[in-house]
Amino acid sequence: MDFDWHSDPISHDTPINLQYKNTQNVRRFLSAECGAAFKFDRAFMAWIKDGQPKTMGEVAAEWIRRNPS
Repeated sequence: MDFDWHSDPISHDTPINLQYKNTQNVRRFLSAECGAAFKFDRAFMAWIKDGQPKTMGEVAAEWIRRNPS
């Protein structure tokens, strides 16, 4: 069964798959994990979709690493 990026619950363990989309559901998860300053940029979106296996927890950690407070 495919993961629905629009409505399925997202956790730290949710793997990025080929159907990954930057949905409002994803934005809510990353805003909750990374803080109100979270936003996508092209380089970060390219990193997410680079074909390397990663989880949403790793995505949040990478955004925090790239955007230290």
